[in-house]
Amino acid sequence: MITVGDVLEFLETLAPRYMKMDWDHVGLLCGRSGREVRRILVALDPFQDVCQEAADWGAELLVTHHPLIFQPPQSITDDTSVGRCILFLAARDMAAINAHTNLDCAPGGVNDCLAGALGLEETVVLNPSGTDGQGRPWGLLRAGRREPVSLEAFLEQVKQRLGCPGLRYVSGGRPVCRVAVGGGACGDGVREAFDAGCDTFVTADVKYNQFWDARDLGMNLIDAGHFWTENPVCATLAEKLQGQFPQILVKVSEHHTDCIKFC
Repeated sequence: MITVGDVLEFLETLAPRYMKMDWDHVGLLCGRSGREVRRILVALDPFQDVCQEAADWGAELLVTHHPLIFQPPQSITDDTSVGRCILFLAARDMAAINAHTNLDCAPGGVNDCLAGALGLEETVVLNPSGTDGQGRPWGLLRAGRREPVSLEAFLEQVKQRLGCPGLRYVSGGRPVCRVAVGGGACGDGVREAFDAGCDTFVTADVKYNQFWDARDLGMNLIDAGHFWTENPVCATLAEKLQGQFPQILVKVSEHHTDCIKFC
């Protein structure tokens, strides 16, 4: 019998808790560790439609990147979206596990998957925070190389490879060759990427002044969206879970998507 605790223990080997940011909440945030698991639904976000999908499919466990509980609630009621999700899961004896910033930083996690999706080679960790139990460096940002290409051509490739409907960007006036990546809100890494010799930085949730900083430095800065820069990890996570637990069913949510629309 596979339990929620077994899955949590395996996820700890992929993205150890010590790799998370101090402010973050990771691990089992809702449910029983002893609950038997036969089906796992993987998604980026634990929103209501994803929880409903998990229930309709008969999943006992929801594994997401973003936490179900980010700011500790003062109460758990159906007056808030978080409260409704917690009550929904609890009523069905379903559990929710997440790996957030620890999965961002872990080898093979969010940012390695993003680098892979963009076709980068010779990928390295920028300014490693440490090494894991296998001696591999870990940290937030990644950088890799690709064949030189114009910024315009690279922008089209980013949209195609990530599936995002649009991009925000600023040109640094340089072709694209050495690329830094930071899935999600990593706009604060502009200077770090530049100091590492990168001509281009792909991330999300970029602030107005960060675009100006990149432009003044002469570095291309691309905002491909929070969802789209982190989404590649979901398929990888599901594959690893399925490989570790072949006796259960694992799939990626068909309903999780970016709530932000472009017109």
